[in-house]
Amino acid sequence: MKRLFFRVFALALAGVVALLGLFVWFAYTPVGLRQSPLDFTVEPGSGMRQVARQLTDAGIDTWPFALVMLARVTRQANSVKAGSYEVEAGVTPLLLLDKLTRGDTTQAELALIEGWTFRQFRAALDRHPDLRHDTAGLSDSEVLARIGADATHPEGLFFPDTYLFARRSSDVDLLRRAHRQQQRILQREWAQRAEGLPYQTAYEALVLASIVEKETGRAADRPLIASVFVNRLRGGMLLQTDPTVIYGIGPAFDGDLRKRDLVTDTPYNTYTRPGLPPTPIAMPGVAALRAVLNPPSTEYLYFVARGDGSSAFSRTLAEHNRAVARYIRKQQP
Repeated sequence: MKRLFFRVFALALAGVVALLGLFVWFAYTPVGLRQSPLDFTVEPGSGMRQVARQLTDAGIDTWPFALVMLARVTRQANSVKAGSYEVEAGVTPLLLLDKLTRGDTTQAELALIEGWTFRQFRAALDRHPDLRHDTAGLSDSEVLARIGADATHPEGLFFPDTYLFARRSSDVDLLRRAHRQQQRILQREWAQRAEGLPYQTAYEALVLASIVEKETGRAADRPLIASVFVNRLRGGMLLQTDPTVIYGIGPAFDGDLRKRDLVTDTPYNTYTRPGLPPTPIAMPGVAALRAVLNPPSTEYLYFVARGDGSSAFSRTLAEHNRAVARYIRKQQP
């Protein structure tokens, strides 16, 4: 009886050792890949069993059951992070689990450009193939609510920059990041503003910065353009800036600004209404914010585009009219 017991025990022990050996072999043996490198996605909310199926469906040749058991033994089963990943030939199940639990995702990028409107921002988000389009079909106010923004109008509230993100992440997350970044930068720059500016709030500075952003053809002219608008506000003059009129026309604008547009009153027509328009008209960058918050001291009240991207600045209406005759009328047929 004892001899039988020892034989059974020896066989069981040999089986356990064999299983452990097989398990170790599995953990350290490179998996097969349909191609190298191989991209795959772990969907949000996936449990370890679902993750194992997603890996095999993506073209990773592994044993799903063994991978789940390995994740449990190494206490990684509940730590896998959703996202897009890339693996190359030679990756083992152990290294694969390490990548998944570290969240070592592949990244995509999206450039949001200074001077774009929020409508252009949303179009760029909608076109990007690596984003999850959770804002599709939402109104602007619904988008603001979704990101937790305490605002009624989105224009100007998102910082233009190049954003990196994990593939298949939500456009809501990217918008939330851009909004937080703009708020952080706006408050930082507002705290360093010059004294005696003709606007009382950081939001008003943001409005003017958006105008300066749209009017600037050459970066070196940006501070001088800001000084023109600051001088006009201080003197109670109309801003008379075409980009605000165009923004007020909206999607109906056909690219040709006519005289009737300049005399048709809208909340954004700075030829008919004094002061700043009610909201920004674009997404200004940090350079435009700094220009309006620390403008140079000048006597300029006018500027006109030279046609080469730069602007000519004038102190008096007579000077301005001569500049218009030189740079604008000569361009007309």
